[in-house]
Amino acid sequence: MNHSKKRSLWLLLLAAMIVLAGPQRDSRVSALDKDAYKSLKVFTEVLDIVEKNYVEEVEKKTLVQGAINGMMKSLDPHSAFMTPDMLKELEVETRGSFGGIGIEITIQKDILTVVSPIEDTPAFEAGIKAGDQILKIDGKSTKDITIMEAVNKLRGPKDTKVTVTIMRENLPNPKDFIITRSIIKIRSIKSKIYEKNIGYIRIVSFQERTMDDLKKALRDLEEKAKPLKGIVLDMRNNPGGLYSQSVEVSDAFLKEGTIVSTKGRIKNMDRTDTAKNDGDEIACPIVVLVNEGTASAAEIVSGALQDNGRALVVGVHTFGKASVQTVIPLEDGAALKLTTAKYYTPSGRSIQAEGIIPDIVVKFVKPAELTAEAEDRLREEDLKGHIKPAKEENRRAEEVLKKEQDDLMQDNQLKSAIDILKSWDIFKKTIKN
Repeated sequence: MNHSKKRSLWLLLLAAMIVLAGPQRDSRVSALDKDAYKSLKVFTEVLDIVEKNYVEEVEKKTLVQGAINGMMKSLDPHSAFMTPDMLKELEVETRGSFGGIGIEITIQKDILTVVSPIEDTPAFEAGIKAGDQILKIDGKSTKDITIMEAVNKLRGPKDTKVTVTIMRENLPNPKDFIITRSIIKIRSIKSKIYEKNIGYIRIVSFQERTMDDLKKALRDLEEKAKPLKGIVLDMRNNPGGLYSQSVEVSDAFLKEGTIVSTKGRIKNMDRTDTAKNDGDEIACPIVVLVNEGTASAAEIVSGALQDNGRALVVGVHTFGKASVQTVIPLEDGAALKLTTAKYYTPSGRSIQAEGIIPDIVVKFVKPAELTAEAEDRLREEDLKGHIKPAKEENRRAEEVLKKEQDDLMQDNQLKSAIDILKSWDIFKKTIKN
């Protein structure tokens, strides 16, 4: 590095240090400045040595980006430096369409870990599960990998393949999953009716259109149920997403009260979001379904409805991500995704690394354990010469009911949620009488 370039770099770093230090001066800040000065001096020395002496020629930009990546990695698993291409991918993802396999990942205990597979994606269909540890991607170790590096390796053009080496609790040895990438188009909301008047809403993730899609789903359910006697809000394996959408979704079910509060080192990160009474909030009972793959924005909604006494939370304790990331654009089109605040539920709980504890714990039971018992049961329709249903509409109603029962036999947590809502309605009638 020539003297002019080295001096320019040094002045740039010194300017950055002054901006970070701010205008207020005291002996403590001066001491910090001296420490920062020494550290920056060491950094420029290392940069100069590597550039001049490394076995192969290395671009300055590569070295500086590597240093920034290391800085971000030293903070927490969710802070990261994003190149312009990475930033574009993040923006595309929040709009609900991107090329990849369809999983949310994090770094847990220094191991690349699946938060949850996204429903109806190649990863989900291949059998990837929440809590899976990703040891290798295409045969290369993920040790010391950053989230962004992992995302880059997992994303790719449609119809290309990626091999993911997984370790999970019940596997004796790591297992390779060969997954074909596709265009991941995430429907953030899915809905249907159970038991004629119990609405089911599945929130897959929180994207730009989640609130709009929720409003439509609620209108459709109310139209079909007449009246709607309960709602199951299913957020199992929901990896989170946009903070703003989680606040709006919570508000859709609350007339008043705190939704979530955030606290950071700087004052403008301290805020409290509260519910507004719009006059059209759903009044029926709600059960929220959660599991170990329920994270971030999904935990905000679960905590808001639980702490405000608006819903019962059923399932197993959630992932436990209670931090807020802010995307800060940089001059060259890159950005920092930086953890700038922690969030707290309405009662002041921080669920970081602990998760939401359900009001009623219901562990998921594998379908095979349920279906074996169901297959042994004899029904009226199995008897030779049984009397046929009197009317065609009765037959159709029975077919719908049987399909619902079959679905619930495959999902004991959902069955528990629906049973709770049915009991709720029965108790109300009993109390009135």
